[in-house]
Amino acid sequence: MEPGYIALFRSGELQRRAHALEARLASCDICPRQCRVNRFENELGFCHSGHLPVVTTVCAHHGEEPALSGSRGSGTVFFGNCNMRCVYCQNYQISQNWQQQKSRQVNCRALAESLLYLQDELGCHNINFVSPSHFVPQLVGAVLEAVPLGLRVPLVYNTSGYDSVASLRELDGIISIYLPDLRYASDKWARKFSQTPDYVARARQAIKEMYRQVGDLKVDESGLGQQGLIVRHLILPNGLAGSEESLSWLARELSPTVTVSLMSQYLPRHRARRIPALSRPISLAEYERVLRLLADTGIENGWIQEMGAAENYAPDFERADHPFATTPER
Repeated sequence: MEPGYIALFRSGELQRRAHALEARLASCDICPRQCRVNRFENELGFCHSGHLPVVTTVCAHHGEEPALSGSRGSGTVFFGNCNMRCVYCQNYQISQNWQQQKSRQVNCRALAESLLYLQDELGCHNINFVSPSHFVPQLVGAVLEAVPLGLRVPLVYNTSGYDSVASLRELDGIISIYLPDLRYASDKWARKFSQTPDYVARARQAIKEMYRQVGDLKVDESGLGQQGLIVRHLILPNGLAGSEESLSWLARELSPTVTVSLMSQYLPRHRARRIPALSRPISLAEYERVLRLLADTGIENGWIQEMGAAENYAPDFERADHPFATTPER
C-alpha cells in the first residue's frame, strides 16, 4: 500500500498544504490553544515553540504497539515542548523543558534527512511523530522535503489527542496511522492535571476526524500497521481517566471494531508524587476493573499491557546510555 502522501506530492497538493499550514504560523492557530502569536518572529505561546521544530530524539523504538514496532522498530521523532501540561508526564524532560529551545531546533531539510535515516539506515517500519500537535506545519514541510529523497513508509501521528480538527484535515491522506491518547472523560480532571479545560470535547472531535480519515486498523501479511486508528487509553489511579465513559464512547460513537491500546504503565512521575490522587501506581483491582469494562463494551481489537509493565516504559532522556537520549549525528 503506497502511502497517500506520495500521490499528494505528485499532484502538488502536498506543497499547497505545506504552504497553507506554514502561513498560519503568523497568527498561530495550529492547536486548540489558538494563541495567535507570530511564530515567524519566534513569539512564544503556550507551547513555547517558535518557527523551527524542536526535535529532541530520533531513534528506532521497539516498545510501541506490535503493529508499529514489528521486528525493526518504529522510527520515532520526539518533538520537544507540548500544548499540554500533564503533571504526571513521563516525557516531562523534553515536553516541559523550555531551555532546549535553541539547542534542539532543526530546519525542515534536516528533519527530512532524519526521516530518511530512520527508514534507510535503521530500517524502521514507519515514521512515528511523537507529540506533533504544535508542529503540524513543520511536519508537513519535512515530508514535502523527504518525498523526493525517497521517503515511502507509513507516517504515524502519535498525539495526546489535544488537536485542532482544522489542522487534522490538512493531514488527510498524509498520515497513515493515527495514535491518539484519550486521557480523560472529565474536563475537571483535564483542567486540574493537564491545564486543558476543554480536553474532552477537543479530543473526541479530533478522534472522530482521525477515524473518518483512516478507519479501522489495517495490517499487512506480517501484522504491520499500514493504515488506521489506534486509540491509547492510560489507566489512572482513583478512576481519574474516566475509563468507563471513554471506552463506552469509543464503542458507541466510533465502532466496537476500533483498535484500543489499554495501558497500565502509569507511574507518579514529574509533579504527580506530590498530588495525593496521583501519587501511586494503579492497583490490581483498578486494572481488573478496566479490563471488565473493556469486555463489557464489546471492544475486541487491540492490546492490553500487563500489570507490572510500568518500569519498562519509563524513559530517561537525560541518561547518556538511554536509547531516547541521543539524536543521530548529521
